[in-house]
Amino acid sequence: MKKKILIVDDDPDILEAVGMLLELEGFSVTTSTRGEDAEKLKGNYPDLILLDVLLSGKDGRTIAKHLKQQTNTRNIPIVMMSAHPSAHTTIKEYLADDFIPKPFELDHLVGTIKSHLPS
Repeated sequence: MKKKILIVDDDPDILEAVGMLLELEGFSVTTSTRGEDAEKLKGNYPDLILLDVLLSGKDGRTIAKHLKQQTNTRNIPIVMMSAHPSAHTTIKEYLADDFIPKPFELDHLVGTIKSHLPS
């Protein structure tokens, strides 16, 4: 069964490119430009969430912390990503599992995602 990944980023170009890449890698991908979609997960949970730090109107770190404090979503790995140079210094306090700086190498992205998903 394919592993499910939810990508949340307010940049449609990133969603399209990363979504296509991860589908080629054999993942089932859902994308959203809205942080609220990640916060309101109900059933059919993804196996991993790839979450931008700075979303339009929402802070991805706050979303990550909220998800990690909920019983149904606390064990879903969350990989944060950002172009902001100091964003990586705060992700642990928001309970995210990992960080990828933008721009990223595609091999690094895929390797990071796979490292958080059991085979």
